[in-house]
Amino acid sequence: HRAMSDLSHVDESGSVRMVDVGTKPLSRRRAVARAEVRMAAETARRLRELPKGDALATAQLAGIMAAKRTSELIPRCHPLPLAHVEVTLEVREGSVEIVATAETTAQTGVEMEALTAASVAALTVYDMAKAIDKQMTFAVELLEKVKE
Repeated sequence: HRAMSDLSHVDESGSVRMVDVGTKPLSRRRAVARAEVRMAAETARRLRELPKGDALATAQLAGIMAAKRTSELIPRCHPLPLAHVEVTLEVREGSVEIVATAETTAQTGVEMEALTAASVAALTVYDMAKAIDKQMTFAVELLEKVKE
């Protein structure tokens, strides 16, 4: 069982704080997150049949925009200069798989940006299909975090 002070955003007294990364050197960092929106096969079929520029492009753009605004959404995230953000969506048999990659050269990692991009893209897919599928669920996970 870890102590409260082992949490990066909690100090010894239990107060929540922003981590000081000022003394850390700049390094190239990349993170990849994946979200899967599970849905009825019929819902996936209908999404697949939409014009390519519609639903998936909207969700892709939402994910990219969200990555750029992560520090505004999550109070103790540092604003980062993102060098690259990529969000891909693939409609499968009964799901949409989203993979989000974020890259920066900074003093802290970009896993929150990748996770935010994947999450908001998933929420956008959910929002577009909720009228026809009330049983959708989604999960998000960090696949990779690299520091060079």
